[in-house]
Amino acid sequence: MDLDAFAAEVARGMYDNDPASQALGMELVEVRRGYARLTMRVREDMANGHAICHGGHIFTLADSAFAFACNWTNRVTVALACHITFTAPARVGDLLVAEARELHRAGRTGTYDVTVRRENGTLVAVFRGNSYTTRGKVVETLPFADELTTAPQPRS
Repeated sequence: MDLDAFAAEVARGMYDNDPASQALGMELVEVRRGYARLTMRVREDMANGHAICHGGHIFTLADSAFAFACNWTNRVTVALACHITFTAPARVGDLLVAEARELHRAGRTGTYDVTVRRENGTLVAVFRGNSYTTRGKVVETLPFADELTTAPQPRS
Protein backbone atom coordinates (compact mmCIF):
# COMPACT_ATOMS: atom_id res chain seq x y z
CA MET A 1 0.00 0.00 0.00
CA ASP A 2 1.16 3.54 -0.75
CA LEU A 3 2.25 5.12 2.55
CA ASP A 4 0.64 8.47 1.76
CA ALA A 5 -2.69 6.74 1.13
CA PHE A 6 -2.15 4.75 4.33
CA ALA A 7 -1.53 7.98 6.30
CA ALA A 8 -4.75 9.46 4.89
CA GLU A 9 -6.69 6.33 5.90
CA VAL A 10 -5.33 6.52 9.46
CA ALA A 11 -6.28 10.21 9.60
CA ARG A 12 -9.86 9.52 8.47
CA GLY A 13 -10.23 6.90 11.19
CA MET A 14 -8.71 9.24 13.77
CA TYR A 15 -10.97 12.13 12.70
CA ASP A 16 -14.06 9.94 13.00
CA ASN A 17 -13.22 9.57 16.71
CA ASP A 18 -12.21 13.21 17.31
CA PRO A 19 -15.24 15.14 18.61
CA ALA A 20 -13.10 18.17 19.57
CA SER A 21 -11.89 18.83 16.01
CA GLN A 22 -15.35 18.07 14.61
CA ALA A 23 -17.10 20.42 17.06
CA LEU A 24 -14.85 23.29 16.00
CA GLY A 25 -15.65 22.64 12.34
CA MET A 26 -12.15 21.55 11.37
CA GLU A 27 -11.84 19.82 8.03
CA LEU A 28 -9.07 17.47 6.90
CA VAL A 29 -7.84 18.79 3.57
CA GLU A 30 -4.75 16.63 3.08
CA VAL A 31 -2.80 14.10 5.11
CA ARG A 32 0.24 12.15 4.00
CA ARG A 33 3.40 10.81 5.67
CA GLY A 34 4.47 13.39 8.25
CA TYR A 35 2.18 16.10 6.85
CA ALA A 36 -1.34 17.37 7.52
CA ARG A 37 -3.38 20.35 6.32
CA LEU A 38 -6.59 21.29 8.13
CA THR A 39 -8.95 24.24 7.83
CA MET A 40 -11.27 25.93 10.31
CA ARG A 41 -13.67 28.82 9.76
CA VAL A 42 -13.64 31.32 12.67
CA ARG A 43 -17.16 31.52 14.07
CA GLU A 44 -18.69 34.20 16.28
CA ASP A 45 -18.56 31.88 19.29
CA MET A 46 -14.76 31.69 18.85
CA ALA A 47 -14.23 35.44 19.34
CA ASN A 48 -12.80 36.81 22.57
CA GLY A 49 -13.40 40.16 24.32
CA HIS A 50 -11.23 41.92 21.72
CA ALA A 51 -13.47 40.71 18.86
CA ILE A 52 -10.69 38.48 17.48
CA CYS A 53 -10.36 34.71 17.48
CA HIS A 54 -9.43 33.39 20.91
CA GLY A 55 -5.87 32.10 20.87
CA GLY A 56 -6.99 28.81 22.37
CA HIS A 57 -8.98 28.03 19.22
CA ILE A 58 -5.98 28.81 17.02
CA PHE A 59 -3.79 26.64 19.26
CA THR A 60 -6.35 23.82 19.02
CA LEU A 61 -6.32 23.98 15.21
CA ALA A 62 -2.51 23.85 15.18
CA ASP A 63 -2.50 21.04 17.75
CA SER A 64 -4.96 19.01 15.69
CA ALA A 65 -2.85 19.43 12.54
CA PHE A 66 0.19 18.35 14.59
CA ALA A 67 -1.72 15.28 15.82
CA PHE A 68 -2.75 14.18 12.33
CA ALA A 69 0.81 14.66 11.04
CA CYS A 70 2.45 12.65 13.83
CA ASN A 71 -0.01 9.74 13.96
CA TRP A 72 0.44 8.72 10.32
CA THR A 73 2.23 5.47 11.28
CA ASN A 74 -0.92 4.28 13.13
CA ARG A 75 1.02 4.20 16.41
CA VAL A 76 -0.69 6.31 19.09
CA THR A 77 1.40 9.47 19.33
CA VAL A 78 0.68 12.35 21.71
CA ALA A 79 2.04 15.80 22.45
CA LEU A 80 5.05 15.91 24.73
CA ALA A 81 5.48 19.69 24.54
CA CYS A 82 4.09 22.50 22.38
CA HIS A 83 4.80 26.19 21.89
CA ILE A 84 2.93 28.76 19.84
CA THR A 85 3.73 32.29 18.71
CA PHE A 86 0.84 34.45 17.49
CA THR A 87 1.81 36.81 14.66
CA ALA A 88 -1.51 38.33 13.53
CA PRO A 89 -5.14 38.22 14.64
CA ALA A 90 -7.82 36.10 13.04
CA ARG A 91 -11.33 37.49 12.81
CA VAL A 92 -14.81 36.09 12.61
CA GLY A 93 -15.35 34.72 9.10
CA ASP A 94 -11.67 34.04 8.41
CA LEU A 95 -10.83 30.61 7.04
CA LEU A 96 -7.71 29.42 8.84
CA VAL A 97 -5.37 26.90 7.22
CA ALA A 98 -3.00 24.89 9.41
CA GLU A 99 -0.12 23.00 7.82
CA ALA A 100 1.94 20.59 9.92
CA ARG A 101 5.27 19.14 8.79
CA GLU A 102 7.42 16.48 10.37
CA LEU A 103 10.94 17.82 10.87
CA HIS A 104 12.44 14.89 12.71
CA ARG A 105 11.30 11.52 14.03
CA ALA A 106 13.54 9.04 15.83
CA GLY A 107 12.63 6.32 18.28
CA ARG A 108 9.59 7.45 20.25
CA THR A 109 9.95 11.21 19.74
CA GLY A 110 9.44 13.66 16.92
CA THR A 111 9.49 17.38 16.15
CA TYR A 112 6.84 19.12 14.03
CA ASP A 113 6.30 22.67 12.83
CA VAL A 114 2.83 24.01 12.13
CA THR A 115 1.91 27.27 10.44
CA VAL A 116 -1.56 28.75 10.72
CA ARG A 117 -2.50 31.22 8.00
CA ARG A 118 -5.55 33.07 6.88
CA GLU A 119 -6.87 31.92 3.52
CA ASN A 120 -5.14 34.95 1.92
CA GLY A 121 -1.75 33.71 3.17
CA THR A 122 -1.31 36.03 6.17
CA LEU A 123 0.62 34.20 8.89
CA VAL A 124 -1.46 34.01 12.09
CA ALA A 125 0.65 31.67 14.23
CA VAL A 126 3.70 29.42 14.29
CA PHE A 127 3.54 26.29 16.45
CA ARG A 128 6.23 23.77 17.30
CA GLY A 129 5.27 20.44 18.80
CA ASN A 130 7.29 17.58 20.18
CA SER A 131 5.63 14.19 20.05
CA TYR A 132 5.92 10.99 22.04
CA THR A 133 4.81 7.63 20.67
CA THR A 134 3.04 5.41 23.18
CA ARG A 135 1.57 1.93 22.80
CA GLY A 136 -1.45 1.00 20.78
CA LYS A 137 -3.00 1.67 17.40
CA VAL A 138 -4.85 4.76 16.26
CA VAL A 139 -7.10 2.61 14.06
CA GLU A 140 -7.36 -0.95 15.40
CA THR A 141 -8.27 -2.49 12.03
CA LEU A 142 -5.13 -1.17 10.28
CA PRO A 143 -1.54 -2.43 10.60
CA PHE A 144 1.37 -0.26 11.72
CA ALA A 145 3.14 1.54 8.86
CA ASP A 146 6.38 -0.32 9.49
CA GLU A 147 4.54 -3.59 8.81
CA LEU A 148 3.89 -2.33 5.27
CA THR A 149 7.50 -1.44 4.49
CA THR A 150 10.88 -1.73 6.11
CA ALA A 151 11.79 1.96 6.17
CA PRO A 152 8.89 4.47 6.08
CA GLN A 153 10.17 7.99 5.52
CA PRO A 154 8.17 11.24 5.64
CA ARG A 155 7.85 13.20 2.43
CA SER A 156 7.83 16.98 2.59
